[in-house]
Amino acid sequence: MQAEAVGSQQLLKGIHRMALVRQLFAKPGLSRADLASTVGLTKSTVGLLVRELIAEGWLVEREIVATGDMGRRPTPLFIDSRRLLLIGAEVGTESVRVLATSLTGELRACTDERYGSTRTAAACIDLLAAALLKTLARLDARQEVLGIGIGLPGGVDEARGLLHFAPNLGWREVPFASLLTAKLAGSGLEAVPLYFQNEAAVAAVGEMEFNPVPACDPLLYVSIGQGLGAGVIVGERLLTGNRGFAGEVGHTVLQLGGPRCSCGREGCAEALIAMPAMSGSLTQVRARLAAADAATLSAVTSAGLYLGILLHNLSTAYDPGCIVLGGAVVELGEPLLRPALATLNDYATAAGLAPPNVRTARFGADAVALGAAALARYRLTRPALQLADGAVTPQDAMTNEEVL
Repeated sequence: MQAEAVGSQQLLKGIHRMALVRQLFAKPGLSRADLASTVGLTKSTVGLLVRELIAEGWLVEREIVATGDMGRRPTPLFIDSRRLLLIGAEVGTESVRVLATSLTGELRACTDERYGSTRTAAACIDLLAAALLKTLARLDARQEVLGIGIGLPGGVDEARGLLHFAPNLGWREVPFASLLTAKLAGSGLEAVPLYFQNEAAVAAVGEMEFNPVPACDPLLYVSIGQGLGAGVIVGERLLTGNRGFAGEVGHTVLQLGGPRCSCGREGCAEALIAMPAMSGSLTQVRARLAAADAATLSAVTSAGLYLGILLHNLSTAYDPGCIVLGGAVVELGEPLLRPALATLNDYATAAGLAPPNVRTARFGADAVALGAAALARYRLTRPALQLADGAVTPQDAMTNEEVL
């Protein structure tokens, strides 16, 4: 019982510490007195916690603000963007991309590695581990990596670090956490917590965590590339579903008897909207559009129309505060987006409703890797939520006895 009481006290302290950190993410420059009032702690408790957070590299004090009042002036506090870092990685269908960022999302280092001829899960995890260590080597030795987030191309059981199915790579039931942890054993990243999620989900987290203004609620992020998926955040909580499949909207069926999808079904949104629907690579499709190729324009327009139908269905299901569009296909721009938004608006008008707010992703090609770093921040700064959701650490992952 005594050990449980100590553990509960430590958890409560961690919750209070991270509550202060999150307040300063949202409102840089608050004083100790401001924090005490906002989070409902005593000034002495806040003072103690702030001293610890400054010593550890989370926070930094800045210049004194002149208030015009007599007596001691309040000292503003800010997130320290120098010492503590996050790492985010995108495991794509062609390559891995690894970024190191500050706690507030500023880029510190970047590594890109393309897959070789062998694209087994084991080979790609080897490449990912090498890219992570290469990124670490590019950092200042005085900097500390707090957490690593990984965005994966399929349904993820985050609590087990298990990738259920990556249809565009042919991977099934891959124990990603245990395999990557084994590759990082004995390195400078061995003890760093690992967090895994679907690529669209981490991109959604990035839109929330690294946005200087409050994110809309609910936030729906739709990612369109070789595949198609979505991330949904409601009340600052990422929806993952019972088995980690929440957001796999690319495998909702939009057309009976439609083209076969990578998942094996027919008429999935992915087969009608993502790159496979356009008969070529992104570079090829861009070139054909520039040359006014009629067949390509027709294919892209069709994809846009089906995208508008999908967005309407998602808007009806989730009633989002905004929809964010990201992924390589969105870079096609007006030929895709014009028919998509027109279709979405037509459905809203028919029902006498205002269309949902739609915008493109803030971070472009970095959305998944940067979002994965944001996932690490999201988990690390919400200890109570992490405990409830069972997010994976390397120590947890080593208990997973599954093998390829």
